[in-house]
Amino acid sequence: MEPPSNRCQKVLSYRQEVDELCVAPAELLGQHTPDEALRRFLLLLIDHAAVGKGMAEALESIMITDSPVFDDARTRMAQSLDQLLAAGAAAATIRDDVTGRTLLRAMGGICEMRATDGWQEEARQITAILFDGLRHGSPEVRASRNAT
Repeated sequence: MEPPSNRCQKVLSYRQEVDELCVAPAELLGQHTPDEALRRFLLLLIDHAAVGKGMAEALESIMITDSPVFDDARTRMAQSLDQLLAAGAAAATIRDDVTGRTLLRAMGGICEMRATDGWQEEARQITAILFDGLRHGSPEVRASRNAT
């Protein structure tokens, strides 16, 4: 079994990664349109998963404990996605019927591919398809379809 001090250090490192990730939406929204900010954040989630791949063995001991670290991280990332989805819905560029939690689950499924070679490029392609679906159902797109 791993010494508690090593587990504590891994938890602190993981929390720092999540902290950095969760401040990104506000920064992205300050620099880009809401839909572009969401797209960029989804790509950051892939990058986060890539780091997680390298830390997988290190984090495994934390995940099998009752540590609230991962529940907290999932909640915070879902809230970050909610922030971006709400901004996109308000701008009528992103559909308004998807929650951050649902989108995080979809991204989790995409990032589970990380055990295969070349997974990041494929994950980016699948994320582009997912993002197109988020835009396709936006009020703006629905209105243009109804007008034709």
